[in-house]
This record gives sequence, C-alpha cells and structure tokens, in this order.
Amino acid sequence: MMRQFGRSRSRRREGSARELFERVRWRYFQIQPGVRRLTALLVIATSIAVAAVAGWPILTALVFAAVLIAVVAFTLRSPVGMATGAVVVCWLIASVPLGRLYPDQAYQSVFLALLALPVAFAAFRLGAYAPWRTALLALALSGMVAVLTAQQVPALHVGPAWLAALLLLAYRWDQARRAVAAEAYDSGWVQEEEPPVGYEDKGAVAPMRPPHSAERRDLSDPSDPRTPRDPRDARDPRAPGTPGEPGTPGTPGEPANPADAARRAAAIPGVPAATQAAYEQQVSGGGRQYQTPAAAPEISVRDVLTELEGMIGLEPVKRQVRSIAASIEAAHLRAEAGVPTEKPMRHFVFVGPSGTGKTTVARVLAKVFYAFGLLPTANVVEAHRADLVGEYLGATAIKTNQLVDSALGGVLFIDEAYGLINAAEGQPDRFGNEAVQALLKRAEDNRDDLVIILAGYEQQMEDFLTSNPGLASRFGTRVRFPSYDTSELLRIADYHAQLRGDQFDDEARAKLRVRFDEVWRRGIVDELGNGRFVRSLAEAAARARDVRVVGSGDAQPTPSELVTVRGEDVDAAFAEVTERYRGYVETPTLEEALASLDAMIGLEPVKRQVREITAQLQVSRLRRSQGLVAQPPMRHFVFVGPPGTGKTTVARVLGRVFSALGLLARPDVVEAQRADLVGEHLGATAIKTSKVVDSALGGVLFVDEAYALSNTGYSGGDAFGAEAVQTLLKRAEDDRERLVIVLAGYEAEMDRFLHSNPGLGSRFDVRVTFPSYGPDELLAIAQSIAEQAGDTWEDKALDDLAGLFQRICGRGQVDQLGNGRFARSLYEKACASRDVRVAALGAEATTADLTTLRSEDVRAAYRELTSRLR
Repeated sequence: MMRQFGRSRSRRREGSARELFERVRWRYFQIQPGVRRLTALLVIATSIAVAAVAGWPILTALVFAAVLIAVVAFTLRSPVGMATGAVVVCWLIASVPLGRLYPDQAYQSVFLALLALPVAFAAFRLGAYAPWRTALLALALSGMVAVLTAQQVPALHVGPAWLAALLLLAYRWDQARRAVAAEAYDSGWVQEEEPPVGYEDKGAVAPMRPPHSAERRDLSDPSDPRTPRDPRDARDPRAPGTPGEPGTPGTPGEPANPADAARRAAAIPGVPAATQAAYEQQVSGGGRQYQTPAAAPEISVRDVLTELEGMIGLEPVKRQVRSIAASIEAAHLRAEAGVPTEKPMRHFVFVGPSGTGKTTVARVLAKVFYAFGLLPTANVVEAHRADLVGEYLGATAIKTNQLVDSALGGVLFIDEAYGLINAAEGQPDRFGNEAVQALLKRAEDNRDDLVIILAGYEQQMEDFLTSNPGLASRFGTRVRFPSYDTSELLRIADYHAQLRGDQFDDEARAKLRVRFDEVWRRGIVDELGNGRFVRSLAEAAARARDVRVVGSGDAQPTPSELVTVRGEDVDAAFAEVTERYRGYVETPTLEEALASLDAMIGLEPVKRQVREITAQLQVSRLRRSQGLVAQPPMRHFVFVGPPGTGKTTVARVLGRVFSALGLLARPDVVEAQRADLVGEHLGATAIKTSKVVDSALGGVLFVDEAYALSNTGYSGGDAFGAEAVQTLLKRAEDDRERLVIVLAGYEAEMDRFLHSNPGLGSRFDVRVTFPSYGPDELLAIAQSIAEQAGDTWEDKALDDLAGLFQRICGRGQVDQLGNGRFARSLYEKACASRDVRVAALGAEATTADLTTLRSEDVRAAYRELTSRLR
C-alpha cells in the first residue's frame, strides 16, 4: 500500500516581544484557576504584611495590590480590552486640563470626556484595525484640535474636537469595509503594513496556535480555556473558529473566524481578490504563526538542516540526521513515482553523556518529520520515569497511555529511559516493566503518528535495551552523541557569553582553554556535564565579574568593564562550579606526584619501579600522540610486602601519577577489604562489590589483604569470596579505561591467591614488592612523625630508639610489629607516658617539658608494645 507524503513547509519567525507575551499568556492559562486565586490572595496578604512592617497605610497597600492584580489579570485575559481601557482612562484624565482651555469652562471637560464612549464603541466595531490603536489615534487627534481651537474659535466649544475624532473614525471605517477582519484581537498586537506589489494569494489562513512548549500539557481539564480539545490540535481553543465552540460561523452573537471570513469574502460582491490578498499579507506579515489542520505552517527541510548545522560540534550526529532526512526524501520520491512505499516512521535511541544536545536534536528530528508531512505537528513532549510510573500496579499503564496521548502527532522524548528498569537488590521493577510494556504497545499501535525517542548514558541504555526483547526490535535506530572537545567547549562558552551580551578578554580565554584542557585530559567532561557545565561556568563568570565591578568602590564603571569577563572571574567561576561535583580536586602535576614519592623514607626499590611505570605511561602517551602503535598502559597492580611498609601511601602516589597523565579523572583512593566486598548471601556479594567499584570509578581501588577473598578455611570452598573475585575481574576489564585496582597483602598469601583464579594472574600482572624497613629508616620515620607533631626526642631517647630498632630488626620482629606502623605506635605511646609525667607538674610545666620525649618515655612505650611478643 502506497502512503502519501505531505509537502515541504516553511514558516516565518515571530517577533521576540510578541512571542514572549504570548508565551506568558499561555503559561498563565495553564495554571489552574484555583491556584491563580490562591496566588492573588497570597500577594494581597504579603502586601498587607509589608505595609504593616514598614509603617505604610494598610488600606492603601490593600487597594494598590488589588488594583495591580486586577490589571494583570485583565491584561492577560483581554490585552486589547486592557489597552483600550488604558487609552480611555488617559483621555478622561486629560479632558480636565483640556476643558480649562475654553473661556467658558462650564461642562467643557464633561463633553470632552463623553467623547470616549463613541470612540471606544466604534473602535471595537472596526474589524481591520486594533481597537486600542484606533481609540488612541482618534482621541489624540481630538486633543490636538481642542488645544488649537479652544482660544481661536471658542464659540464652537468642543465641536471641532468631536468632529476631528468622528472624521478619523469615518476614514478608518471606509478603509475597514474594503477588507475583512484582520484577526480575533485576542492580544491586540497587530501589524498594519501595506501589501507588497505583486503579492499572490497563498490560500486561507487561520488564528495562531499558542507557542510550542517542550513540556507536557495537561489534557485532563476541559474547562481550562487553554486546554486543547485534541492532542494533535495545537490551536488556542478559545480562538474563534474552533468547530463546536463559541465563535464558530453560524453561532449567533459571536464573531466569525477571520480565516473563514476571508474565504467568505471572496464570494461577497464588492470585495475584490486584491483586497483579500492584502488582508492575508497583513495577518501573515506581522511575524505571527497561523495554522489550521488543513493549512498548517510550512517548515522547509533545508531550514531544519541549516539549524542542525548551526549547532556546535556533534559531527557524527549531524551526519546521521542528514542520512535520516535523505532516506525519508528517497521514500518520498519512490512514492511520487508510484512505487509502493511504507511510511518511513521509526523510533530512536539517543545514547551519550549529559549536556551533549540530545533534547535539541530531538526537536530538530521532530521538525524533519513534520517538514516531510509525516507528523501533523513538530511538538516534542519530554518525560522521565516519574511521568510514566504510577503509585500502584495498574495505574502505571494508565499514566503512560495518557502521556503518549499528549504526544500523539509529534515526538515523545523520554530522558534517562533506563530508569524504567530500576532493579534494586536483585528484585525486578514491576512498575517500570508495566510502563515499558505499555510503551511498546503504543509504539507499535501509533507508529504512523508518533515518534518515540529513548535517551540516556550508553552503558545503562545497553542494559535497558537487553532487558526486554521488544525494545531492541522496535527501537532499532541508534544515534550516538560524542563528548565535546576543548575547542567546542570554547565555542559554546563564546555562544553563551554573546547571548548575555558579554565578552571574554584574552586572559579569560586563555584560562578557559587551560581549564577545558584539564577537564578533557582528566576525562571528567562527561561527569561535569559537557555543554551544561560550560553554560554554568559562563553564568558564574558573569556573576563574579559583577561582584568585582560593583564591589571595587571605584568611579562609575565603563560600559566595557560591565560586559568584559577577566581571567580572575574565570578562576572564581571554575572553583564555584566544580566544588559541587563529587571528588573534584585540582589535578596534581607529574612533578608534584613524584616529589611526594621521593619524600617517603626508604623504599628505594619501590621508588625505582614506580618511576619505571611512570616512564612507560609517558612514552605510551607520546607514541599515541604521534600516531605510533602503543601498548595499552598497565592499569592494575599487585603490592606485596609486610604491613606498615607504605603500600597505601604508594597507591595514592600512583593515583596522582595516573591523574597527572590524564589516565584517571581524579587521584582519589578508595580503600576496601573483604567485609566491604562480600555480602550476606549469594547474589548480594556481586551487588556489594559493584557498588564499591562504582565509588572508585575515576580513581584507584585499593583492596588490602586481598587474599582473604579466597579463604580456604571454608568447607566446600569460599563461594562468597569467589563471587567477589569474579565481579572484580569483570569490572577490572570493563572499566579499565577509568579505574586502577591495586591488590595488596603478604607475599606468600598473595601468591596463593593469584594462583586460585587464572584471570587474576593475567589481569594483575604488574607486581611491586615492598621491603621491610631497616633500623635507620625506622629512626628517621620516628623523628619525622615527632617533628610533624611539634615534638622533639632528647639525645638519650634517640640513642634508645636506635638501639631498640636495631634489636627488633636483628631478631626479625620488625614485620610482626608493623614496620613504619610500629614507629608511629612507639611515638604515640611515648607521648602518653610523657603526658602522665608532665601532668604531675601542673602549672610549673615548661614548654620543653610539654614537647620533649625522654628516655624513660621510650622505654615505657617499648615495654607496652612488645609485651605481646613474649
């Protein structure tokens, strides 16, 4: 069966002021009447409270607030009536001083005031002009005539003023009878322009539909004057000409639809075709958008694709959208050639990080389908899980179907669609599954008049699509959105600055590039939000500029200072915007990371190996930058050695090295042990381990005593630990680009652990061996710890320390005592002994007494720590 395609469409742009006013009105009438009344009462109550606090007359504040609310409500409900009323009020006020110009002042002001009645009545009867403009012109002309004739011909009184107004009304009536009504005057914004020469009849037009809204419309309240009667009909139902509504031709006492009047005018004798053409040009040339279901506004496919090309970046997306438009055009041509052609409607999956323009491209796609005549409207309805899922089973299907009904004829865009499968603790999401089933049915039943787009992060969307076979079959077209690079982020920043009328100076642009290079190198541009992050940064920089300019205390700032963003503003904005993101810290440089390694005491073999790893990472990055083949950098490590030898500290150094080289998003280290990974029952362990891995993404996961995950002491094997190991192995491979895992423990136990699973030895193939500390290194550690705390060891205490460290190292007890951890414990116990001794001195204690550790303190600490070894 051959399907017919619509013609390409084009449209005119609306004036910004008119569009803004209509959007405000549209939003106003979407608010429930009860909410509007409650808001009015709150405004009045607030005004009374403010007046009472400020000491103003309460009655005056009450009257002012009530009048203000009435004026706003009347203006939004009938703008033309409010405008005409304002003109009449101004005339009544002006009639008093005008009447005093006459020598005989009796009743002259009254007669001038009475002129407003016929002028206002005639202005509303003239259909071709806005009433408020007609009243303004007539009364202004009358006032000028009154000023000129009051002293020159006082015998005529106000007659010349009345005559001038009546003559202007007569002239307007003569012009109006040559054309039909220009519009229904729902707002009074009318463009009165002369038609261009050679204007041709384009066909009938109809009242403007309300501005499109990307938000979902509530269709459940038929009493709301702004509620459309049909989801596909975006016209204002209050506008005359809606079938079955007041104002429809044939309904007594109501004005006719202007478009219907235009069509009838062509058959009325005395109304030439040129006059009708002039009318059509008049209503279409004012920058407004008109449509009926039979004569919808036209959008050109060329214009839509030009709008797409104007977007920054997204080259793969642009190519794919152009290919979609080309396939539709090819189907269109086949249909015109008489080849049986199915309507090329499809549903889409948008995958990519946040802030990459998925919603904007969805609107472009809606316009593409609309321009080809495949959809009756270009509306996009946005939704999330909360818009589809109900509070109980059964309600979800109803809620989902209502949402789909609101989007019929356009595009339904569901962001973070994977939220519909929210399996928690291994339990299925019955509510989300009900929404998915309802969506799948409507996607098939309404495929000819609805396009559904599911959007979200790529990995989560992959899991979501595989959760139901019907999703992958019905949503087969996938559009991938890439992250923005540094140059594109800069262009986006310039775009948002221009929207605000701002500009970046050279220093600010240089700092922006450095900051964008940093977030790109660290791979956190997606976490920060891509284009959304740049918009927040531009807004925060403008605020920082305003604070700097206003708080400088200098003379009046120049216009250039008011719009120029400097480097210091960018720094302040970047600090403000990034502080809200989890784990964001300044990236250390490679020199800083290695300096922290060199500052560690001892561990020379470890330092050499870490420097070798760093050199390999640097060379690998250089080879890739020059287009050479490079091995993937090592990501996962095994640290073996006794306790207290700095394994956790070196893991932090590795995190800083990887972060400085742009291989990790942040240098953070998440520490974990068996208890953090193993759950209380089978199945829970995988979930618990995955949560720990998720918390470490972008940094380093340090699993201490990892051999505990293979506990051979359990009869029948350690199934819980094995489940944790399998989950770790899978995540180590799946997330190798954004995660470093370090397994640490004693050497012999770690060897047995690595041989317990073949995957461990292949994925954790870089081993770093930590030697025990010697006596001199332990003494240096004890001195460093005391110095950092503001304490000192007396000479005899240092001699005792050296002797103690030599004794435990010679006996082979240093690993049992904890190496560097033993030196710290010895210092802490010595401080406790010193404090007991000094406390007895009371107020007589000197600074030296409070900060010096003596030999007896060292001996007391050693006896306490080594008592468990005997």
